[in-house]
Amino acid sequence: MDSFLASPATFLCLALLLSVFFFHEGDSTTFTFVNKCGETVWPGILSNAGSSQMQPTGFELAAAVSRSFQSPAGWSGRFWARTGCSASSTGGGAWTCATGDCGSGQVECKGSGAAPPATLAEFTLASSSAGRDFYDVSLVDGYNLPVLVEASRGCAAAGCAVDISQRCPAELRVGQACRSALKSASDYSSTSTPKPTSSSTSSSTSSSTAASTSTSTSEPAGGMMLADDAWLASLATGDATPTRRKALFLSFSSIAATTAYILLLLP
Repeated sequence: MDSFLASPATFLCLALLLSVFFFHEGDSTTFTFVNKCGETVWPGILSNAGSSQMQPTGFELAAAVSRSFQSPAGWSGRFWARTGCSASSTGGGAWTCATGDCGSGQVECKGSGAAPPATLAEFTLASSSAGRDFYDVSLVDGYNLPVLVEASRGCAAAGCAVDISQRCPAELRVGQACRSALKSASDYSSTSTPKPTSSSTSSSTSSSTAASTSTSTSEPAGGMMLADDAWLASLATGDATPTRRKALFLSFSSIAATTAYILLLLP
């Protein structure tokens, strides 16, 4: 399928590319990260409860460098990118990051997730080539980098391919990152379907393929209704039709030799 990377004019700043290749050969999946930004980033990895731990759980990725590794069969979890990481000159030299810090005090996250705000790329992989892989890009925990997942074999793209930090409301801005309106408002503490706020609507308008409500999930339950006001953005394409979004989301699948790309852009 045509890549969102095909036209440089698509983005104001193409800084970091994370390519993820799915090869269901021998019940494993190969991920390849490629850093195309002008500075180092530190991807973090967190496996979901009940899923085998992927190794490594975090690593340094310098500009113009790539790195590949495999996930266990049926793996589920999330990726994110940390920025501005360094060892502190005080407190015993604890290692911290400006955004996406997992609190481990070192490069590897060792079972800890990203501190909001952070853009998350979430995956639930099939245990065999006959199964389906589910994936999404979530802004539920806020935003620190644009992220785009693009798949081959007819699977649709999902993600956020613009710099939301430039449009982040002042009350949600945290340096170059943007806090989630849902995390910031007590009105969204329930598990009921959230309604859009002006802040979250602003984010979704900028990022037409990312999910930014607390009902977002990487693997939808049977019969799950994706009402228009429950999704502030399309998970699959820029298509704004709720029925089309539901059909595309539920049809995400990868049979064999599927390829996905995750694009992250630094401000």
